[in-house]
Amino acid sequence: MRAKDRREFLLRLISDSEVSVETLANRLHVTPSTIRRDLAKLTSEGKVTRTYGGAVISADHSREPTLYQRAAQCRAEKNAIGRWAAAQVAEGETVILDAGTTTGRVAHHLRDRLGLTVVTNGVTALLELLGADDVEVVALGGTLRHISQGFVGPLTEMMLDRLSAERLFLGADGLVADRGICEFSTVQTRLKELMATRARETYVVADHTKLGHAPFNAWAPLERPWTLVTDDGATAEQLAPFHQLSHTHVVVVPVVRDIEGIPRVDASRRAAPNDGDAPAVIR
Repeated sequence: MRAKDRREFLLRLISDSEVSVETLANRLHVTPSTIRRDLAKLTSEGKVTRTYGGAVISADHSREPTLYQRAAQCRAEKNAIGRWAAAQVAEGETVILDAGTTTGRVAHHLRDRLGLTVVTNGVTALLELLGADDVEVVALGGTLRHISQGFVGPLTEMMLDRLSAERLFLGADGLVADRGICEFSTVQTRLKELMATRARETYVVADHTKLGHAPFNAWAPLERPWTLVTDDGATAEQLAPFHQLSHTHVVVVPVVRDIEGIPRVDASRRAAPNDGDAPAVIR
């Protein structure tokens, strides 16, 4: 099979879900190295997104990506960001978690903590905390956005208006320094703005692919002091506009990568609930 034909077949194989390199190699009767080269080519063309051990079809930026597409991208980066963010939460605090996959990783690293109250509109965070008996979980109900698995709307806002928290962790589809958080709909951005009024400290947890990215037309301005938490894949050019904001701190969290450059979690490191993974760089 010619390389071009093989890559077209690869796209059909991974069109519906994430597929591992080993599975693709077995299906096409070629070596894993051949598949990795094909995936590198498809990645450079923007057709697929590499994941740890495989690939997933890249999101169509004219449409909102599904939660599954989000979850398959930058998994190690999101986990490192989530671990660092969770380490900032002190015993007995109340925190608000926005809906999203990165905030879901924050919830994951809060599961074994004692005396916390977590307020969230995100199904991902709720699922992470189902077995966390020592964490009080407050679900912000309302209208479920199935594609992003988050509750929004007047009922969500009414519940939020009666609560306050020490810390807020916001997710983002895109993040532009002089405009704020970019999302698919105004109902999402309105809720984020309201959340920012209910917490003493605001963090935006966003991997490097979100920085300077504006895929949609709804915006949540970030006018109060806030902290950007991103990963070390962010370039100096991406970070520069955020450094210029007088009310913004920038935290860069390191991520362990394997020899092929694919992000992975450091299996040798204990995942203690309050472990910051590795010292973050504030720059």
